[in-house]
Amino acid sequence: MSPTNLPAGPEHGHVTFLGAGPGDPGLLTLRAVEALAIADVLVAGHEVLDVVRTHARQNVAVLNTDTAFGTSAGPYPGTNASPSAVVDAASAAAGDPASRDAANLVMEAARGGKRVVRAVSGDPGLDTYAAEEMLACAAAGVPFEVVPGVAAAVGVPAYAGVPLRDAQGADVRFVDARTASDRCWTEVGASDGTVVVSATLDSVAAAAGELVSSGRKPDTPMSVTVAGTTTRQRTWSATLGTIAQTLKQAKVLPSPDGGRPVIAVVGERSAAAQRDQLSWFESKPLFGWKVLVPRTKEQAASLSDQLRSYGAVPHEVPTIAVEPPRTPQQMERAVKGLVTGRYEWIAFTSVNAVKAVREKFEEYGLDARAFAGIKVAAVGEQTARALVAFGVKPDLVPSGEQSAAGLLDDWPPYDPVFDPIDRVFLPRADIATETLVAGLIELGWEVDDVTAYRTVRASPPPAETREAIKGGGFDAVLFTSSSTVRNLVGIAGKPHNVTVIACIGPATAKTAEEHGLRVDVMAPEPSVHKLAEALADFGMRRRAAAAEAGDPVTRPSERRPGARRRRAT
Repeated sequence: MSPTNLPAGPEHGHVTFLGAGPGDPGLLTLRAVEALAIADVLVAGHEVLDVVRTHARQNVAVLNTDTAFGTSAGPYPGTNASPSAVVDAASAAAGDPASRDAANLVMEAARGGKRVVRAVSGDPGLDTYAAEEMLACAAAGVPFEVVPGVAAAVGVPAYAGVPLRDAQGADVRFVDARTASDRCWTEVGASDGTVVVSATLDSVAAAAGELVSSGRKPDTPMSVTVAGTTTRQRTWSATLGTIAQTLKQAKVLPSPDGGRPVIAVVGERSAAAQRDQLSWFESKPLFGWKVLVPRTKEQAASLSDQLRSYGAVPHEVPTIAVEPPRTPQQMERAVKGLVTGRYEWIAFTSVNAVKAVREKFEEYGLDARAFAGIKVAAVGEQTARALVAFGVKPDLVPSGEQSAAGLLDDWPPYDPVFDPIDRVFLPRADIATETLVAGLIELGWEVDDVTAYRTVRASPPPAETREAIKGGGFDAVLFTSSSTVRNLVGIAGKPHNVTVIACIGPATAKTAEEHGLRVDVMAPEPSVHKLAEALADFGMRRRAAAAEAGDPVTRPSERRPGARRRRAT
């Protein structure tokens, strides 16, 4: 039986060498996600942990190799594991000198039947030390498997819009400038194929010089990409002879840690000269924009995913907190009325309303079966999903606008012939508007408008976030209601005047202007997804205007500090 197929035993455990890809968490393979989900121990450097940690179990033990070998200030930050589960790798390596290398760290973690994931950047087959760690596991009888990942040398050019091969099938060579020998440079220089060079910002110009010295023409196209596949990605196009000057003019500064990794692509047929047409990633409408979303992570999940699809980096900041009603008796009577047949309909207008009713059900030992015979309405996709997760399929979801008005458009009028009961249970927030209640009454229904939860102002975000809001660190902020405007200003201060302000509708825009904010974007209809689309359209127009004027494309937060804006009148 091969090491890959050996089951984890009580003595040796099992190790999965996993490729985390070049930086974009979305490039993890399905097999990688499966391995992370069952891991007992996760071993990786800090940047790789940032990519894989969210797919691991909450109580996974984390061994940070940066900590173990003196390149990081401490254990991996942000882990949710308990203090006993988070192992300080420096302590693990402190006893036996031989245990100071990653191979011994991995094997030590595997003892006692543990399932260990050793995650490396890119692909394990191209990692400098992964092969040595695999050999060490094999020699010690520790079973292991390998989960390939997207190699940076392949993934980064794809994200930079630089295909490595054309229809003629040009030869492709891969070179690590940090370890390449003179013979390697000579062989590559003699070839006319595409060369993919792994280097650092500090050494990429020297690598270009090596290629010229080895026979490549100075006017050979060259692209250089830093932070590839992430929203910090930046690509410069030049030639072997001009790349040093191009980076200097772009004010690309050497990094204090010895140089940030870069991927350079060299070759006449590498399509480096066609980046204007092929640059699909960096040309996204909100590429690199840091967008403030004043909602909880749960509320903002689909919205944040949509923003990421436009290239943005969403940052959720809750502006309200949900608390039980001050007097629970009204809610208790309504829930009991559900069971005793008091209602024909129950209408949920938010996820929080579903959560409030579900918690009350659990308090009474009830489950979704209590909805038998009752028609259920839901406003919004997330509300409907929350009901399905509870075991309830909504009978009515607005076919058009996901709002109280949209629900009323589809709600049937009360008919005493077909509706034995004329009453609707409406569990809502304490600050909900009367639009839905008034509309239902107009349709002939009796409504029990019940306060299921209270909304209160959330606690202030961390000082770093508050400073970014007031200092122009965010490129845009999405306001989804008037209360989000008032609460965000109240807990964090007014957004800086270079920040793009996007509002979901006229009422929210009016509140923003009353607080001295200029509204740049307004959704064509009251929908958070239409609001995100409108912001993306704004970003695209902004990019097009910069290109037409011959100016570099910058983010709003990159505007000069002295730039001021006047509030719209």
